[in-house]
Amino acid sequence: MKIQSAKFSSILIANRGEIACRIMRTAKAMGLRTIAVYSDADANCPHVELANEAVRIGPAPANASYLNADAILDAAKAKGAGAIHPGYGFLSENASFAKACAAAGLVFIGPSADAIDLMGDKAKAKRRMIAAGVPCVPGYQGEDQSDAAMIAQANTIGFPIMVKASAGGGGRGMRLVEKSGALADAIKTARSEAENAFGSGDLILERAIIEPRHVEIQIFADAHGDIVHLGERDCSVQRRHQKVLEEAPSPAMTPALRRAMGDAAVNAARDINYVGAGTVEFLLDQSGAFYFLEMNTRLQVEHPVTEMVTGFDLVAMQIRVAQGQPLGLAQDDVALNGHAIEARLYAEDVGAGFLPATGSVDLWRPAVGDGIRIDAGIATGGDVSPFYDPMIAKIIAHGSTRDEARRRLIDALKRTALFGVTTNRKFLIDALERPAFANGDATTAFIAHAFTEADLASPTLTNDDAIAAALLLFCHARNAALNTASAVAPALLNWASATKISTPYRFADGDRFIDLTITPDGADSYSVAVGEQVYDATVNTIETHEALLAINGARKKLLFNFPAGDAAGARVQLSSDGREFDLTNLNAVYASAIADSTGAGAITAPMHGLLVDIFVKAGDVVTKGDRLAVLEAMKMQHELLADIDGELTAIHFDPGVQVAADALLMEIGETKG
Repeated sequence: MKIQSAKFSSILIANRGEIACRIMRTAKAMGLRTIAVYSDADANCPHVELANEAVRIGPAPANASYLNADAILDAAKAKGAGAIHPGYGFLSENASFAKACAAAGLVFIGPSADAIDLMGDKAKAKRRMIAAGVPCVPGYQGEDQSDAAMIAQANTIGFPIMVKASAGGGGRGMRLVEKSGALADAIKTARSEAENAFGSGDLILERAIIEPRHVEIQIFADAHGDIVHLGERDCSVQRRHQKVLEEAPSPAMTPALRRAMGDAAVNAARDINYVGAGTVEFLLDQSGAFYFLEMNTRLQVEHPVTEMVTGFDLVAMQIRVAQGQPLGLAQDDVALNGHAIEARLYAEDVGAGFLPATGSVDLWRPAVGDGIRIDAGIATGGDVSPFYDPMIAKIIAHGSTRDEARRRLIDALKRTALFGVTTNRKFLIDALERPAFANGDATTAFIAHAFTEADLASPTLTNDDAIAAALLLFCHARNAALNTASAVAPALLNWASATKISTPYRFADGDRFIDLTITPDGADSYSVAVGEQVYDATVNTIETHEALLAINGARKKLLFNFPAGDAAGARVQLSSDGREFDLTNLNAVYASAIADSTGAGAITAPMHGLLVDIFVKAGDVVTKGDRLAVLEAMKMQHELLADIDGELTAIHFDPGVQVAADALLMEIGETKG
């Protein structure tokens, strides 16, 4: 047949977050104009800033914005877009949307609507794959959806069995049934969940493959009849049937198995006249047998690992194929170089059963380094809203060997700072360090087998963690005071003219408290008492969001952040080897609360020092600007002045006393009379 060239110079990306940013980077590199769409919740998000143009498409809820096909098509028309890239999720596997794009004269960067429709229905897809000779899991994918038919078929197939929604994915509408007595309830709940999630309650049944690997083949086809596969990805590490870690190649793969699975995937694509990028997913059992699971008719979340081991830009290939160009690639041209592993960074509370989390992005500071790639759609100062998928970034590492890639990824995760919203970062590090994963033995049962409930709990605050937090707060307060003073010689840092000043800190960890005091022993040395224990601590370096400390001689690298809006200067966010804490010095909060309760007229110590002299007494009437006292710090004297007119209602210290920063010295109230 004659192939039509589909020339276009602009692409509207019908998506958000990290995938929208990733598509835009390639499109811009190809000289194409990029158009973003955004909801009210995403008006200031990175994908909006990155695009050449952006269009608002509706309120925050996805069904009113990113799932609103008419609004997206209107945006494409308004901006003169030539093509639409759907990314993944949202409308990416919506056959009606692909048809609507074509009707509007827009190139849909993806397969045909017929292919999307066929492979989007698990029952129809499986029937087609069986007919094409692709190995499939024994099961039932018939049109009779009555409970009686499903129960009869299940008893024929045998238990354990999987009940699955025919439409959709992501673990919704899916139940594992161990015994026949639990089947009726599983059918009922799976059908209800499927109807709510996908608008269809149709189900299929499959014999449960116990502890398989989840291995998928990336295929690519052009409109000229050429089809290749780009190797496999192992996506076995999952929770609630959603992927967490992905890698290429699979540690279980052999050349013969790769050829067999690759041929099956290519045959599946050829049988349905597929064009574009697609992924054929298989279950690989412990005997080496593999079975068709489903086909995703879009770009996959985990496509970066394939890019890193093949050297191909899959988005660029999608665009060229959509323009009618040939792949220009034979199967023998595909070679796998080294190993790549991807970790999905989710905004979620692992200890609460991996529940999605929302919150502010107080600091986003991704790691950089050889073999490291970060795909993200967040920025410092942004928010993670409750309206969309909780996956907020992907961290990918490449190495010449699998273990090199694994170690690089662990290091990158430890060096990545994301403060504010709760994430699964520590869990990802733990998973990568587990022997089963390190040895390449992980199956879909990996998390259940490798982690106990205690392993998934929030980390416990140790004395070392509390000391590190206190030292950071101490230095932060000291430096803030220095910024308000004249030049101070480095030799005078932490110097006191009389007895040394000890500053108290209290941190909460659940229902327990850690109390400690810090006493400077020099410019960078400190004595820290935690109960009866005394620690020697040194601040080696403190840079922007990074610190190197030593506690009893043991070096400790930290990432940290002082959140904006902390008027009391009491809060620090801390990350140590991926263990994250958001800590508040409760002593400082208490002092701040006292000051707030008195309002203006609360005279506090601007820094640690010696209260040299006091010029007033309780009951005196003062005027704003009157000199009240003198505080000596670092051989400099600082005058403390009245900040309002009023009467001295309280003086809390006598002259000659060492006071800590933020200590409440005096209170001025209304004049009595």
